[in-house]
Amino acid sequence: MPGPEITLSVYDDEAQLLDGLRRHEPDACTCMVKRFAPLVYARALRLTGDPDEAEGVLQTTFINACAALDRFDGMSSLGTWIYRIATNEGLMLLRRRRPTLALDAVAEHVQPEDLPPQRATWAVDPLRAALASELRARLEQAILALPTNLRAVVLLRDVEGLSTEETAAQLGLTPGAVKVRLHRARQRLREHLAAYLEASPQEDAAGDKVE
Repeated sequence: MPGPEITLSVYDDEAQLLDGLRRHEPDACTCMVKRFAPLVYARALRLTGDPDEAEGVLQTTFINACAALDRFDGMSSLGTWIYRIATNEGLMLLRRRRPTLALDAVAEHVQPEDLPPQRATWAVDPLRAALASELRARLEQAILALPTNLRAVVLLRDVEGLSTEETAAQLGLTPGAVKVRLHRARQRLREHLAAYLEASPQEDAAGDKVE
């Protein structure tokens, strides 16, 4: 016989849900999972590029969140806290799968204003608009090919649209480090996509291709 269906209407808002979690009410953890699981899974999938690994990150995230709830200080929203746990779980998985090169740590000592100017731009900015499904697919492949620390920054800033400060809080970095990593990630994406973009036919103002 199936158990009772748990709906989010048990708690009207996040504050009531958090109160229920802290009181260890039986429906609270189920409601937390139903509220945040879709976005947690989406973030995990973007980080890992593998549905099975993303499912593992999803499960571990909520196990750890429920276990650590008494240590949640409320300085951020419950959702932000859970997404940070998910991000950390995804990054730890990626580090176990493929360690990050030590050279990446050098960027922490570089200021954004010390970075060289970007190369000549193209009519298409691969980070802001994908004009075709093929370009989107190539961009997704390029993001998955980035080192773990660069991938996390570009996903949070350019894909999910978080601010520099929000990204820094999620990853435990300074805003300056986020800017440095984002610049490096965008440069690598441009280099990865350069051949495709330069070989693609341009379109005139009327939308007709110009060979």
